[in-house]
Amino acid sequence: MTDAYLSLGSNIEPERHLRAALAALRRRFGEVLVSPAYRTAAVGFEGADFINLAARIHSDLEPAALDDWLHALEEAQGRRRDGPRFSSRTLDIDIVLYGDRVVRGPGHLEIPRADLRHAFVLKPLADIAPDVLVPGDGRTPAQLWAAHPEHGRDWEVVSLDSCD
Repeated sequence: MTDAYLSLGSNIEPERHLRAALAALRRRFGEVLVSPAYRTAAVGFEGADFINLAARIHSDLEPAALDDWLHALEEAQGRRRDGPRFSSRTLDIDIVLYGDRVVRGPGHLEIPRADLRHAFVLKPLADIAPDVLVPGDGRTPAQLWAAHPEHGRDWEVVSLDSCD
């Protein structure tokens, strides 16, 4: 079993889709550690605000198989892949960290995820994994977050009811 840290986001009925995703993760992987959920502006396109959070699961799947499983979960929640890459979506789940592994795989599988540079990925990750070393970087999410330009700004926390 390997600790996998995931970034989850949605800007189409986000509370419903994120609750469903967390429930599916719990059914498949058991205990899920979940960060607070934050409302953030869309990045890379004009669109409704996203709700973003991070989650830690204990995975028995290799990274590519986990990525496939997560894509199937996204699609079960109505995710469409036939539009622009940066667009509104029902559900987006990415593997940010997978143990101490560095992975480049099929599709957009990249671990550690380059999206760590974005506050909407890094802030929730730092909440639940402040002291985990980022492979290939040597710093922790807490250290990366402390140096981030958006560190210190107010973050709107969103309740997902029974998701925590």
